[in-house]
Amino acid sequence: MRLNKYIAECGAASRRGADKLISDGLVKVNNKVVTELGTIVNEDNDTVTVNGKKLVLRNRDVYIILNKPKGCITAVKDDKGRKTVMDYVESKDKRLFPVGRLDYDSEGLVLLTNDGDTAYKLTHPSSEIPKTYIAKVEGEIPEKELDKLRDGIPLDGAITHRAKIKVLGVEDLISRIEITIFEGKNRQIRRMFEYIGYNVIFLKRTAIGEIRLGGLGRGLTRYLTPKEIQFLKKL
Repeated sequence: MRLNKYIAECGAASRRGADKLISDGLVKVNNKVVTELGTIVNEDNDTVTVNGKKLVLRNRDVYIILNKPKGCITAVKDDKGRKTVMDYVESKDKRLFPVGRLDYDSEGLVLLTNDGDTAYKLTHPSSEIPKTYIAKVEGEIPEKELDKLRDGIPLDGAITHRAKIKVLGVEDLISRIEITIFEGKNRQIRRMFEYIGYNVIFLKRTAIGEIRLGGLGRGLTRYLTPKEIQFLKKL
């Protein structure tokens, strides 16, 4: 998208007014002053500021992922005054909200959006979107016990969906396990391991469907790529 169009669609000025802002050196793209009127910006990945104020497109779906640190709430606000995922988001779009759950003691991928329809599809049980985690569990777990989790266990009055489980290694009697589930009950993975008598001491979500955390640093955010957005739009 041309920079002047982006500025206009954000409501900061008309296109002609945007051209003047650019010419006057008042516009930055990714923290660099831009004065060329024909500049092209990527509305999903580039950060545009005018007079130091970050612009956000109006009437536009926004998708951001956060590498949530342990010790914050997956909510817009918390009545107890604890940190929430919103404390880590720089976007000025006040309509953003986190999709689904990731408990206080867990870390990893949280999706934030203003797109209620997509959030509903992602979290509805019928969608069965795979969510992948890395868990560290006390003890070395026999395969026959892991098979119980793979096949489904009773939880909240129903049998959990089949899970994919892979033991990545065992060190100092701590098992490192990759687990993929297809639903999102409260503290589900911790409760699944408790059911077979084991304690989860670390839990990190690494993927939701085709959206992957990758090397994103703890407490940092990024916008979804066009390919990741395409995955969401196909739901």
